[in-house]
Amino acid sequence: MKKEKVLVSWSGGKDSAFALYEIQRNGDYEIAALFSTITKDYDRITMHGVRRVLLEEQAKAIGIPVHEVFIPKKVSNEEYNSIMEKEMMEAKKNGISSVVFGDIFLEDVRKYREENLSKVSMRGIFPLWKRGSRELVTDFINLGFKAIVVCVDSNVLDKSFIGRTVDKKFLEDLPKSVDPAGENGEYHTFVYHGPMFKKEVNFEKGEIVFRENRFYYLDLIPI
Repeated sequence: MKKEKVLVSWSGGKDSAFALYEIQRNGDYEIAALFSTITKDYDRITMHGVRRVLLEEQAKAIGIPVHEVFIPKKVSNEEYNSIMEKEMMEAKKNGISSVVFGDIFLEDVRKYREENLSKVSMRGIFPLWKRGSRELVTDFINLGFKAIVVCVDSNVLDKSFIGRTVDKKFLEDLPKSVDPAGENGEYHTFVYHGPMFKKEVNFEKGEIVFRENRFYYLDLIPI
């Protein structure tokens, strides 16, 4: 039986990594590529702020090619949707019918993704959907994934959480008002090892910067 060809929406963080793990474990899909958006002006993963070179090292360590889409920093919703539609149409020409996402419970985000994909007769696959956030992160840790916090929203978490490893102590220390998986954007991560990695991605911690009067970012420097 021929496997369905898919892209995996890839931020480099824990949710996309766990979604990839689940899709690989399922065995029904052929993963054509990891699909990542890069903020062109900074040459970094959009939202997470991780250098593109580390994204590429991550993809090499996993053994799946990464397809990078470059987005201007001040892109409008219309421009963004237009870029994505062109990318999806190209993917469809290459026999890709679906995109895998690591979303957990945000209904509006899922609806947005599904509506945009339906315009080009593609569909979304959500392997983590409606799993409990705490259970999900606990499973992620127990499976041997290693992730570091690279972005923190200072409106909900203090600076001390930036640069921490996602482990059981990290989960215990999160305020009760924060979703354990950071599904509301409370924090973002970079995964540097896990069950599907052939080797660990090496880096050292760089400076912490404060942007938009709200977000702390940790610069990871490739080794």
